[in-house]
Amino acid sequence: MVFDDDLIALSLAAAFEMREMAKTDRPPGPLEDSPKCARCSLLGICLPDEVRFLNHLTDRPRPVFPSSETGFPLYVQSPRAYLRKDGDVIIIEEKKVKIAEARIGEISQLVVFGSTAVTTPLLHECFRRHIPVTYLSYGGWFLGHTVGTGHKNVETRTNQYRASFDAKLCLRLARGWVAAKIANCRTLLRRNWKNTEGIEDHFRSLSRQFRHDLQQAAKAGEIEVLLGVEGNAARRYFQHFEHMLIRAGAGANGFQFDNRNRRPPKDPVNAMLSFAYAMLTREWTVALSAVGLDPYRGFYHQMRFGRPALALDMMESFRPLLADSVVITAINNREVTGTDFIQNAGGCNLTTSGRKRFIATFERRMSQEITHPIFQYRISYRRLLEVQSRLLCRFLSGEIPRYPNFITR
Repeated sequence: MVFDDDLIALSLAAAFEMREMAKTDRPPGPLEDSPKCARCSLLGICLPDEVRFLNHLTDRPRPVFPSSETGFPLYVQSPRAYLRKDGDVIIIEEKKVKIAEARIGEISQLVVFGSTAVTTPLLHECFRRHIPVTYLSYGGWFLGHTVGTGHKNVETRTNQYRASFDAKLCLRLARGWVAAKIANCRTLLRRNWKNTEGIEDHFRSLSRQFRHDLQQAAKAGEIEVLLGVEGNAARRYFQHFEHMLIRAGAGANGFQFDNRNRRPPKDPVNAMLSFAYAMLTREWTVALSAVGLDPYRGFYHQMRFGRPALALDMMESFRPLLADSVVITAINNREVTGTDFIQNAGGCNLTTSGRKRFIATFERRMSQEITHPIFQYRISYRRLLEVQSRLLCRFLSGEIPRYPNFITR
């Protein structure tokens, strides 16, 4: 290759165009069916086929392949645990005795309970590798998470904050989340109903009621009205929740569920539901932070100090799919039994061993692959949270006309 004047001019022109493109508020349009995209390391961030599909510019997206699904969360429950770094390995000690270890390159997230200690060198290594460190209370309530400098694209958060002051847009997003939640609750009931006697007549009536809730959600003119619709649908859903549990003697497999209660939960089923919702909040907070969104600035849930409103918004449609379904599986498969709970101060909590098995059930669900109902490719639930977060970014920036809620079939 000869470095003549024409090549130099072409190179300078390309550099100038790149600088001008970097100054614009919106990225350029996605490439059209380009073979370069499939080999690009930023495919999972750019989502070119999904953007074109939602803009009705293509028939079907190509499958998304996980960009960083090489590890799994590491949970440390013991309040006496001491975590330190030794090379590329996390050493877990209790009373200066090594009890376990894990390779840093094989974890996607570090989750610690209670007063578990994490050394500064280990935190620094997690920052360098973009591994979030999540802190939970002794009872499993999500307290917060630590990352490095965080996502650097301030334009994403600017779009989010600007949109959060648009009442019409907030209501539009909220309607979609509530409708998707109601639809997924109805589907979960249909799939897991254990008493088949008279099920068709019963579900015909129940479906009409849920359909009415969906219609009310679609035409709600205010957030307050939508909250009432959601509350009515949730009350109906939890009135029938016990029908999804295998019956064995009194209650369901030793578990009795009468109604939803919390703060604190008073029975084992509610204890598992609260713990599952706390874990799902953590997963959404991490996913939203990873794509550059502020998990505390929401559109539907009321914003107040310390409340991850956007994480709560995004998890609405996923509550039945990633929290309630885990509770149902843990009970019906007898992965958790009545002996795995303790009652104190008027509340009920999982024991350490019971929580360990419940976390395993939750992680299996997060790793489960499903067919995306819109894009028609296989994807894990954990990867799905990232895709949905990035699609919300695309909607807020005006790149796609609507945010596509996930409604299972």
